[in-house]
Amino acid sequence: MPTYIAIAIGGTLGCWARYALTGFIQSIAGRSFPAATLCINVIGCLLMGYLATVTLERVVISPALRTGILTGGLGGFTTFSTFGMETLVLLQQGAPGKAVLYVAASVGLGITAAFIGFYLARLT
Repeated sequence: MPTYIAIAIGGTLGCWARYALTGFIQSIAGRSFPAATLCINVIGCLLMGYLATVTLERVVISPALRTGILTGGLGGFTTFSTFGMETLVLLQQGAPGKAVLYVAASVGLGITAAFIGFYLARLT
């Protein structure tokens, strides 16, 4: 039961963070390109790479807390289902170039960010 509670708390906090950051990024970048979702997914990948490594190799925390942070918090924060829907909308709007750019940037930057997070965790 503690794991489920940790996931619920982490998920709530992750969703709140995503909502706040989405509004902030959209106020700067606008809404013509899904920059908020892209940024959130890249940041989430960076944090996942870093925190998964640190909590496995250096910081001793309970499995429930680790799951709450990684599955709940980052699962609530990142937005893959939104990514899929926004890609579909770009295609439906007749913007296949933007859709391809968005998919390539999301995947490429996401994997790069996860690697950087892993690397940073090993440096500290």
